[in-house]
Amino acid sequence: MSSTKVSLLLFFVISLFYSCSLAEIRSNEVRSDDRPIIPFDEFGFTHRGRLELNVSKISLGVPSNPANLDLSKVGFFLCTSNAWMRVLEQIEDAEITCAVQSDKVKLVYTFDKLGDNSSLNTLFVETDADQYSLVFANCCPQLKVSMIVRSAMYNLDAKSGNRDYLSVGKAILPRIYFVFSLVYFCLGVFWIFVLFKKRLMVHAIHFFMLAVVILKALNLLCEAEDKSYIKRTGSAHGWDVLFYIFSFLKGIMLFTLIVLIGTGWSFLKPYLQEKEKKVLMIVIPLQVVANIAQVVIDENGPYGDEWVTWKQVFLLVDVICCCAVLFPIVWSIKNLREAAKSDGKAAVNLMKLTLFRQYYIVVICYIYFTRVVVYALETIVSYRYLWTSVMAGEVATLAFYLFTGIKFRPEVHNPYFVIDDEEEEAASEALKFGDEFEL
Repeated sequence: MSSTKVSLLLFFVISLFYSCSLAEIRSNEVRSDDRPIIPFDEFGFTHRGRLELNVSKISLGVPSNPANLDLSKVGFFLCTSNAWMRVLEQIEDAEITCAVQSDKVKLVYTFDKLGDNSSLNTLFVETDADQYSLVFANCCPQLKVSMIVRSAMYNLDAKSGNRDYLSVGKAILPRIYFVFSLVYFCLGVFWIFVLFKKRLMVHAIHFFMLAVVILKALNLLCEAEDKSYIKRTGSAHGWDVLFYIFSFLKGIMLFTLIVLIGTGWSFLKPYLQEKEKKVLMIVIPLQVVANIAQVVIDENGPYGDEWVTWKQVFLLVDVICCCAVLFPIVWSIKNLREAAKSDGKAAVNLMKLTLFRQYYIVVICYIYFTRVVVYALETIVSYRYLWTSVMAGEVATLAFYLFTGIKFRPEVHNPYFVIDDEEEEAASEALKFGDEFEL
């Protein structure tokens, strides 16, 4: 096999790490595609796994030398990530010339069985529990394939025999999302109580925080219903649309909230500086792009040519947004340090500095955990426990929300507290040697 094809095979291995592993019933259209490998969905099977594969409107663009056309090298197979590495070794060692020839993969259907038909329907029974990817291989150079692929992967319940269209490692996601949605609804009710009880000390930012909590609760509720319908029927039945809407609103509101808190808007000052407005003008459009990319990634799957591009766009935009929201916090810390040297309120400024420094550290930890640790957890845990990465991410997000609410809850402003001379002098000394406030 040519080096180009080998590089595409390696590219496929990388793409497996980004698969969402939901494997609802999908229908994908392939048009005049001559790629040697086209990955479709990934799914965690139990010992009672099933794959229903329906391919229609099959059209083969015959190459210039049809005599060498071997359709036994064109077809679908299931493969685990570990087995795929062995397949690559076999190709490099010239033991085989095509992935469908390997004894490490499980053949589902090859096109030499088509005959004069332009469609195929097959049911593949999987009894070896593992995480598999459905892959299409085309080892005939210059052969362009067009087809509509409808795949349904599911597990049968051992007792009831009902179908479960969620990967075995994510079968309990509906319950996880629903429980967390209830938690956020309860937090929203409690926050309303706090705002009412301390209504004389409430600022606009506190209502903004309430909106973020409610949107997060609605987002989780829609995601719970989305996964629940997929689990039972293989289709989201419109809940995915609501999920994307609330996910879009929640994402924009959360990043905006972090920026506004970082600037001290509403509770420290009633306005935004020009550079702070520019941060918002950068973050909000980028969040729009990130949500568009997320929809394309979820709906198309890894089979599309543009899938990896959108994945890269999403990761890049997410990193930029995460970095951008840190600048206002740094600016606030810098402004407070400068103010402490001139306004004579050392103790008050020291408390503010401590608060913003804590918030800066927590935001960094939240970003690092949800963007790096959660992803690492998803790649290292067994396919049966993929739900743990979702759980970890939601627990970290809940902890971040709680920290933000506790630290910035409405209460009497510190500047009105009575501070004695000893405290003021101690604070002044701390600010003189304020290396701990350097970032």
